[in-house]
Amino acid sequence: MSQIQETHGDVSSLVDAAAEADASSRKLSIWERLLQDKSVVIGGSIMAFMVLLSIMAPLLGTMDPSEIDPTYRNKTPGFEKVWTDEDDKEQSWAFRMGTDTLGRDTYSRVIYGTQVSLIVGITVAALSISLGLVIGMFAGYIRWLDGLVMRVMDGLMAIPGILLAIALVSLSSAGLDTVILAITIPEVPRVVRLVRSIVLSIREEPYVEAAISTGTRLHLILYRHVLPNTVAPLIVQGTYIVASAILVEAILSFLGAGIPPEIPTWGNIMAEGRVLFRIFPHNILFPGIFLAITVLAVNMLGDGLRDTLDPRLEKRT
Repeated sequence: MSQIQETHGDVSSLVDAAAEADASSRKLSIWERLLQDKSVVIGGSIMAFMVLLSIMAPLLGTMDPSEIDPTYRNKTPGFEKVWTDEDDKEQSWAFRMGTDTLGRDTYSRVIYGTQVSLIVGITVAALSISLGLVIGMFAGYIRWLDGLVMRVMDGLMAIPGILLAIALVSLSSAGLDTVILAITIPEVPRVVRLVRSIVLSIREEPYVEAAISTGTRLHLILYRHVLPNTVAPLIVQGTYIVASAILVEAILSFLGAGIPPEIPTWGNIMAEGRVLFRIFPHNILFPGIFLAITVLAVNMLGDGLRDTLDPRLEKRT
């Protein structure tokens, strides 16, 4: 009998050790799968490059992006400007991406435009997720508040996001803060619906009911039991919001309803170059390439994170 008990004890200890090893391997496998996912690696590398580019814009830019020189209007990429400095020494630089109709360096304007696009995308994602998380958690957990909040969210989602953004911008003076707010508001309902659906499935779980029965306060239940389950979906949703915000900002600027024209953004550069697009396509081509690559990279990163963080997809593989 004692031998049987000792054997049972050894087996149980082995099972516990195996469970701990499996748990630790799963924690490590998340990072391993992220590094093995081509979408995460490629998208993350491009985004890291874009962030570095925006930070180093003052060093990488060849000249002031707002400097106007009418003598060098609409120069093709690679055209070299030569001038004489105070010591009568000839100096020169090449317009790597040409110039626009006012003689401004397109390369410098595109590099500085990276700053605006990333600021808009990241700020909109942070604000919309923060607001949507708070509203969605309370709406999904408090039953009487659910109907009221969701009808408001449905009303906002019934209006196309770009039209709502244009309307909000037109009601106030154009500026970076206004554009960020106008893009954030249409994104909040999507986050609210996502968080609410997660909360509705979690609040019926036994551990949440046990917390309620022990008299745990509402804010502690939301913080300890609900919030951790929303992190992974919100990270994925945040990447798509970044891509959407960058596109919407470019559309608003292209239509003249976004950031003022004197601020270099990809949308403003393309808007100013559309008149002479057939003759001088470089003023639309280069900012368009940067815009497409950035949005593609963010979407690739989001797809890779979704495949890695979604446990349902993990079980299928």
